[in-house]
Amino acid sequence: MKRILLLFSLFIMSNAFAQKVPSVMKTSFSKEALAQKITDTDGKTTTISKILEKHKGKVLVIDLWASWCRDCLNAMPKAKELEEKNTNIDFVFLSLDRNFEAWKKGLEKHNMQNKENYWFNEGWKNNFNNYIDLNWIPRYLVINQKSEIAKYYAITPEDPEIQKTIDELSK
Repeated sequence: MKRILLLFSLFIMSNAFAQKVPSVMKTSFSKEALAQKITDTDGKTTTISKILEKHKGKVLVIDLWASWCRDCLNAMPKAKELEEKNTNIDFVFLSLDRNFEAWKKGLEKHNMQNKENYWFNEGWKNNFNNYIDLNWIPRYLVINQKSEIAKYYAITPEDPEIQKTIDELSK
């Protein structure tokens, strides 16, 4: 009986804390998501819209992460491989670190200072993250040359759909 109760408890807990795949795979951003303010490494504020405009005409991979996130840190070697394999693709890193100083230390510790980095100073719950149904990190999005979402939901850089989407957009 104890075994059955234990198995049942584990089943309930795993479902309660499991990542939920969004029911709708969005292909564009809302006005509110585009207006979301983020901070660069110099402490200057910009918006998601301005970042997408900067990369318009190119394929862009957005990597949402945090320096405290074990899953994010475990994914870093494969994320680096994805970057190295796709030198013609732009990569942007959006951090959910708890504060600016922790984020900057994390960039240094994980040798990410030379990448295009931004920080959500409003925290996890903001218009951009709410719009993309962010419920776990790391999370990857692939954006096409028109600043539209080509791959909405990937939780690992090893997701074969990321590379497949990049390859299709690069033709």
